[in-house]
Amino acid sequence: MNTFHYRNHALYGEDLPLQEIAERYGTPCYVYSEAALRERYHSFSTALGGNTQVCYAVKANSNLSILRLFAEMGAGFDIVSAGELERVLRAGGDAGKIVFSGVGKSSVEIRAALNAAISCLNVESAAELWRIADIAADMGKRAPVALRVNPDVDPGTHHYIATGLKESKFGIPMEQARDLYLQAAQHPALELKGIACHIGSQLLDLTPLGEAAARVRALYDELAADGIALQHLDLGGGVGICYHDETPPNPADYAWTLEQALQGLEVRRVVELGRALVGNAGVLLTRVEYLKDNGSKQFCVVDAAMNDLLRPALYGAWHDILPLHQSAEATQPMDIVGPVCESGDFLAKDRPLAAKAGDLLAVMSAGAYGFAMSSNYNSRPRPPEVLIGGHQHRLIRRRERLDEQWALEENPGR
Repeated sequence: MNTFHYRNHALYGEDLPLQEIAERYGTPCYVYSEAALRERYHSFSTALGGNTQVCYAVKANSNLSILRLFAEMGAGFDIVSAGELERVLRAGGDAGKIVFSGVGKSSVEIRAALNAAISCLNVESAAELWRIADIAADMGKRAPVALRVNPDVDPGTHHYIATGLKESKFGIPMEQARDLYLQAAQHPALELKGIACHIGSQLLDLTPLGEAAARVRALYDELAADGIALQHLDLGGGVGICYHDETPPNPADYAWTLEQALQGLEVRRVVELGRALVGNAGVLLTRVEYLKDNGSKQFCVVDAAMNDLLRPALYGAWHDILPLHQSAEATQPMDIVGPVCESGDFLAKDRPLAAKAGDLLAVMSAGAYGFAMSSNYNSRPRPPEVLIGGHQHRLIRRRERLDEQWALEENPGR
């Protein structure tokens, strides 16, 4: 489902011309399609079936309105910080559907999770497991835990977002997991809930995912033989999307891959999907400030920068760049760059574009890891976020004011 499309040479989001958003809220500006968000969630939840809890990975896009939308559709949530926990709860998310991942949970975060009665803490190391046990015992609680295992499977993705290899900081080596489960089973403050595994992000080939799931299934069977009965398998997420010319897995293929790997095992399943749900549901609108010719290179200088969308600078990531109004003029290759004082401040390189100062552009597939990774670098205010539905639009985060950036730095005694 492509809710961003051209109509009479104008780029629309659902039934709304995006120029109307740019004129109303200014640029840079993030725009999300509610129809796209709903369609993606329902496609995955339907394909995976009622025995699978789809948990939205909050780190991809943590706007409260988007969290609230997923909560209303029945989603659980995958969180990685106390801040994300509080966001989910404020958005009306069910604490009983929250899983807490991440390698560096602090004692404060562990206590917050136990007080909120979340579904499960995904444990990333033996040291973390025993810290959780000590805290739970001190609180007079039993901590629900799953060990996140590292299956040493190459996901075939960018090395920054590969999480299932031995050199990765994530997870417990598969060969150590069984002994750690046996030790944990003896601790009165721990409740063993399941096994967790996540091998990486932007997965386009499902074969590594199936291999990892099969290894999790084998460990589940070993533990069952040891008398450890687990309630769920958390198989991660990481399903990729189309940014350029990729052919990402569809929800039915994803569901089939997991089913084949688990060989019909009737145990509750959890998946953690982020980018796959929100990535193509968002765009970043930006305005051309200047065209610059350096002789051998053409630059299109826009008002969006790496502080607004970090992925191209961080990963060399590709985002399509589309004009809000199609032109018959000839294109020429340009680097689309921002005003931040870094050579790495670019949104795209060598893209064919016909543009002039004042034109509006859309950076596509910016719904995941866009605003969530934005910053105030160069003391730039972060952009607004707008949610559209049909002909309607509403502001779900206003543009930051300059004085809000230094409000925490003011010393009232001087």
